[in-house]
Amino acid sequence: MNDPNGSPGPTQAQLEAIESEMPLIEAEIELLDVQIRIMSAHGPVDEVTAQRLRRSRDAVVAEALRWYMRQYNAPRRAA
Repeated sequence: MNDPNGSPGPTQAQLEAIESEMPLIEAEIELLDVQIRIMSAHGPVDEVTAQRLRRSRDAVVAEALRWYMRQYNAPRRAA
């Protein structure tokens, strides 16, 4: 798919940015999966599911912090 500028696809920098964000995206998907399971369940949430929710939420926060550290502690390239 072409972008508005007519380029044939994502640039190398865009691909690298996506690659850098993949651990965070995967953690967010896991959290979303747990949330969907809870919302679609019939009845109270059991302890195993509650623990999975806490772990998933903690993983998203930890991965977001790692991503920000990589982004803002990385040496800046000259434009």
